Amino acid sequence: MLNNKSILITGGTGSFGKAFVRTVLQRYPDIKRLVIFSRDELKQYDMAQEFSDTKYTGIRYFIGDVRDEARLRRALEGIDIVIHAAALKQVPAAEYNPFECIKTNVLGAQNLIEACLDSKVQRVVALSTDKAAAPINLYGATKLCSDKLFVAANNIKGSRDIRFSVVRYGNVMGSRGSVIPFFLDKRASGVLPITDAAMTRFNISLQEGVDMVLWSIEHALGGEVLVPKIPSYRITDVAEAIGPECARPVIGVRPGEKIHEEMITASDSFNTVDIGKYYAILPMGARYSIQDYCQQMGGVPVAPGFSYDSGTNEHFLTAAELRELIQIHVDPHHSVE
Repeated sequence: MLNNKSILITGGTGSFGKAFVRTVLQRYPDIKRLVIFSRDELKQYDMAQEFSDTKYTGIRYFIGDVRDEARLRRALEGIDIVIHAAALKQVPAAEYNPFECIKTNVLGAQNLIEACLDSKVQRVVALSTDKAAAPINLYGATKLCSDKLFVAANNIKGSRDIRFSVVRYGNVMGSRGSVIPFFLDKRASGVLPITDAAMTRFNISLQEGVDMVLWSIEHALGGEVLVPKIPSYRITDVAEAIGPECARPVIGVRPGEKIHEEMITASDSFNTVDIGKYYAILPMGARYSIQDYCQQMGGVPVAPGFSYDSGTNEHFLTAAELRELIQIHVDPHHSVE
């Protein structure tokens, strides 16, 4: 699928970017070019220690910011596929610096769209977040705007052979700033602070996120927001898995935080299709109807009023299952043994 193709990934030095690059190089050794586009020279240097351009002759490291459209245009020369993973993601930082978040997450998204439309790019997959569904913080609002921009880009592509799609998933197990590494670090203190005992989250591994993006490159028709079917966990079960003997004081929900993660709202249900491993939220006014999409993708429309959130999910991980997954997907020095 990707052999002899040229790929660019924005935000390529992040957790997803490194996992994506590792997977692509393993599965597609004949890839033509893989461009890591990011603004952090130190992270690029560190990443190059694992993925050097001498060992992997097709890899390239581009210093650049999605806020700089001219630099994006230069980086996109000869590129076939774009993965957009660049974003400002920290909720408190976005609340304190709102327009900086807007400049990267919204204006940066539009810069990339414009540059892709003026190049020979054929596939664009943008990473979204559960926080873009019924957003209650600025970060979520900017990602909803970004999603809308990428979906609407299909309306202005004209006769160009290009498709824009979005993948939306929730909490990545072990990602920086998330609860699992936080609890692992706090375990030695004997105290695991709980924001709310009722809190739940979706759970997806980094590799599952990468596989979903690769699936969308090959199969997405353009304009859909793809959502994976994944299990949930209770925050109390995470605490039990990591520190069963630790105290668990309840400290209250932080500003901009939800009790349950949402990925599909009831308002989305009228345009949502179940396609097996994923749900697809289809755009209004698309070039294809829901019936056409279902026929081509082998899907069925969800029931009116359907919603998908971590609190009402059918599949919850147990503390024992979480403990096993943490040992598989989190760094060895964070062993829960």
